[in-house]
Amino acid sequence: QVQLVESGGGLVQPGGSLRLSCAASGRMFSINDMGWYRQAPGKERELVAVITSGGSTNYADFIKGRFTISRDNAQNTVFLQMNSLKPEDTAVYYCFANARLGVSSRLDGYWGQGTQVTVSS
Repeated sequence: QVQLVESGGGLVQPGGSLRLSCAASGRMFSINDMGWYRQAPGKERELVAVITSGGSTNYADFIKGRFTISRDNAQNTVFLQMNSLKPEDTAVYYCFANARLGVSSRLDGYWGQGTQVTVSS
């Protein structure tokens, strides 16, 4: 099984910054894509950013250059640097990873518990 542990969320003022991290652990053969989704109350979960095992990235349009995703493959950890935060960024941010538990296993998706990000004065 794969466990994802998130950290870095909290309360910040508009225009502030936060850095989220998510570490994958447990028995696994390999990890493919990693990334972040977010969900505000009453809204659907939406993609924020994705990074492949080779370092290719994709971002949602609302980011507008404010966020940066990165990963450390040796530590199976993905990061999300968030700058110029706005009140509309307030949401629960969820880490995800696609992984194989064995050399011949299928690729399955795994989720973290989520970390709250609140942007308010």
